[in-house]
Amino acid sequence: MDQNLRPRRLRGGNTIRKMVRETRMDKSSLIYPMFVMDGMNIKEEISSMPGQYRYSVDRMSAQLELLQQAGVSSVMLFGIPDEKDEVGSQAYARNGIVQRALREGRRLFPDMYFITDVCMCEYTSHGHCGILHGNDVDNDETLKYLSEIALSHVEAGADMVAPSDMMDGRVLAIRHKLDKNGHKDTPIMSYAVKYASAFYGPFRDAADSAPSFGDRKSYQMDFHNSREGIKEALLDVGEGADIIMVKPALSYMDMINKVKEQVNVPVAAYSVSGEYAMVKAAAKNGWIDEERIMCEMAVSTYRAGAQIYLTYYARELAKCMDDGIIG
Repeated sequence: MDQNLRPRRLRGGNTIRKMVRETRMDKSSLIYPMFVMDGMNIKEEISSMPGQYRYSVDRMSAQLELLQQAGVSSVMLFGIPDEKDEVGSQAYARNGIVQRALREGRRLFPDMYFITDVCMCEYTSHGHCGILHGNDVDNDETLKYLSEIALSHVEAGADMVAPSDMMDGRVLAIRHKLDKNGHKDTPIMSYAVKYASAFYGPFRDAADSAPSFGDRKSYQMDFHNSREGIKEALLDVGEGADIIMVKPALSYMDMINKVKEQVNVPVAAYSVSGEYAMVKAAAKNGWIDEERIMCEMAVSTYRAGAQIYLTYYARELAKCMDDGIIG
């Protein structure tokens, strides 16, 4: 048979397959989401996220050490306070849980890169992401609080802040607050394209952040929409966002790709708690190969256009890179 074009020529062995890979990954692009909580001597497994834990500040160093040994150098901190109130005051308190974790993390692991989630849902008694007027979140009033939270994190040692609240104008408000206080070089990674998703269920268990009434559909995005996501991304870039995040990742590969084509800043994707929990549950029942699924999900996210990947599997993925399974 006279056949000139044979794509299988480039699939004949492991060396040639790696040589011609279109999608490449690196450990430096991985970010591990980590939960820190008030209290002492606590390492508490999250029931809906097997293998993930809440740590008190005095116990988090062991996990940071394992991440560093694996070559994962970036961590996103989420705080779980003992006390909550209407205005989420522990979110911006000087000795709040994230602020203490940052100071301890900086002391013990000066080479780690610490990013903080900037939101109010874990800290408010009502579980919403901002200040309430009646049953509605007051967008503009919330901006003042978000700016204070971001500033308090940077002053405690955060390398980057990541607002996840989905209030209009939050990136600009935070940028102005940081710049005014001498932190013009601190980058902002915006959860710009954040959908109101059922994939967040286990996270709300982990962070004790479920709203006490209603839902978050008035500020998080409708999952039917894609053009709206582009609008959100472009608005945040215009306000000073240095990195744009798409969340969740697995069911939103189209948005990762579309956002990448529209913005001139790096694009991150967050493989959220529900994605992790589904893989864990199916693997426990012997229905899937956990490692292969984990790797395939990660590579597909990069293939769609993400340059940064937030994942609870960060340490395991780093090992797969070392072993040559992906990379």
